[in-house]
Amino acid sequence: MNASEIISVLKSEIADFDRKTGVQEGGTVVRVGDGIATVYGMQHAMYGELVEFETGVRGIIQNLEEKTVGVVLLGSDYGIVEGTQVMRTKKRAGVGVGSGLIGRVVDALGAPIDGGAPIEPEDYYPIEREAAGVADRKSVSVPLQTGILSIDSMFPIGRGQRELIIGDRQTGKTSIAVDTIINQKGQDVICIYVAIGQKSSTVAKIVNTLKTHGAMDYSVVVSASASAPAPVQYIAPYSGTAMAEFFMHQGKDVLIIYDDLSKHAVAYRAMSLLLHRPPGREAYPGDVICTPVCWSVPADWTMHTVAVQSPHCQSSKHRQATSPLTFRQMSSPSQMVRSSWKVNCSSLVCVRQSMSACPFLVSAVLLRPRQ
Repeated sequence: MNASEIISVLKSEIADFDRKTGVQEGGTVVRVGDGIATVYGMQHAMYGELVEFETGVRGIIQNLEEKTVGVVLLGSDYGIVEGTQVMRTKKRAGVGVGSGLIGRVVDALGAPIDGGAPIEPEDYYPIEREAAGVADRKSVSVPLQTGILSIDSMFPIGRGQRELIIGDRQTGKTSIAVDTIINQKGQDVICIYVAIGQKSSTVAKIVNTLKTHGAMDYSVVVSASASAPAPVQYIAPYSGTAMAEFFMHQGKDVLIIYDDLSKHAVAYRAMSLLLHRPPGREAYPGDVICTPVCWSVPADWTMHTVAVQSPHCQSSKHRQATSPLTFRQMSSPSQMVRSSWKVNCSSLVCVRQSMSACPFLVSAVLLRPRQ
């Protein structure tokens, strides 16, 4: 190599040289257990920030204390011990979104679990976003048919509102939600089914039903099974809402089914107690009723939620405010009398005041695009 070649190589090396300097803030694990890690340091960490442990596992900051932060793990705590290093990512927890999600079964982090090819995300949406103002929302004007004649003829359900489905166990609440998804074929509606705390076999049956009727061509299934850690079950509806927001911003209507939210409340209770937050009624956190608002209200321009609630959940005041559909298996009020229920009327559709704090079971949200 002659002198001219050496000079050209040096010039190219200098031209391509990009000096990067910076300080990466981190912390040290002081205690870990039950999917919760207490990290010392990270004085500038923010609530809801995504952090990464040296084992590769990620977590979300949920507690901000004077000298430590509480981090919920989004994976196994194997290998994480006292002294393990944790680094900030300086970005809010979120999920990769894109058109490739349609027809796929993914976990709460957006990773495919159906054995298919990896999904290439088109964008990154945080799981918690600021809700649009009331003035920016569009009034409900377009109907939504569930495909069930008795419901469609008696209850005016429109695109852009929320709705509850209240019923006892094994009364077909999930079947109503699945039938509604199937009925959206050819209606230019993207459907997202979020399974929270359900058995993997149950989710597999639902996916098989949707495939049989050709509904997976416009559907996304987000599954946080019963074997998943409590933090993963907790963020599942948030992730589903972030995915729905992506399609909403593409100008499409989106129907979201949350099934079921009582298991979400149990996961949130476990996570809150492990984070040493004070318990509320029946050991549920005081804001357990408010958590669905975090992913139902920010997701819409105007939205429609169909939700299913267990008979021992939610106050009558809130139920009347949301005007739920109520489906009952019992034929007389006398069959409803239990130790923790208070019968307030004698009709078949009976309002029962809860003695415990537990949110509704299944919720579906239909999103209206911005105009």
